[in-house]
Amino acid sequence: MTGPLTRSGERVFFRGGTGKIETVIDLPAGFPGEGSVEPRGIALVAHPHPLFGGSLDNKVAQTLAKVFAELGYASLRPNFRGTGESEGEHDNGQGETADMVGLAEQARARFGELPLVLAGYSFGAFVQSRVALEIAPERMVLVAPPAGRIAAGRSYATERVPAGTIVIHGEKDETVPLANVFDWARSQELPIVVVPGADHFFHRRLRLIRDIIRGQWH
Repeated sequence: MTGPLTRSGERVFFRGGTGKIETVIDLPAGFPGEGSVEPRGIALVAHPHPLFGGSLDNKVAQTLAKVFAELGYASLRPNFRGTGESEGEHDNGQGETADMVGLAEQARARFGELPLVLAGYSFGAFVQSRVALEIAPERMVLVAPPAGRIAAGRSYATERVPAGTIVIHGEKDETVPLANVFDWARSQELPIVVVPGADHFFHRRLRLIRDIIRGQWH
């Protein structure tokens, strides 16, 4: 990471496989500062598909980052390669996975060898399922994970995830059908939290995402 970290919400840069990775860091209240408690862990948040408008400024990604900061984590929200000021080009999840693994290692060098939480929304959830194969997380949160054939003819083979992963999906998601997510989760015996009436974008349902995570976190 280049440059000193001075305040929550500041945009900084980490090293990626094809250049710098633009990242926003949300910190627990009072950190850094005298008498403050050190972060309980590091939360790495992945945004939706960049070729369909996804970026670190996505409202769901912001919600995930902020709830983890409220829970005491140093929350890192990067732009995938080729998005915003991140260098490189979109790599269909391959390079993005490698960048996230590298970012986690750099974050631990900055904050210490703390437990790692992986969180992702849509395409970001797919990437995080792959990151979890490389770095064992303390826990995961996946919102609207793509599985099987989805809108626009795209297809995703999202990886199995650890027990205890929180999965949140909208009842009326037209991009990733709820039935697809149940098919993916069934063999894992993985519960799905279904938000009634919510579409893929969780319009007017962001508060529920926050409340679900806070309610299930220990």
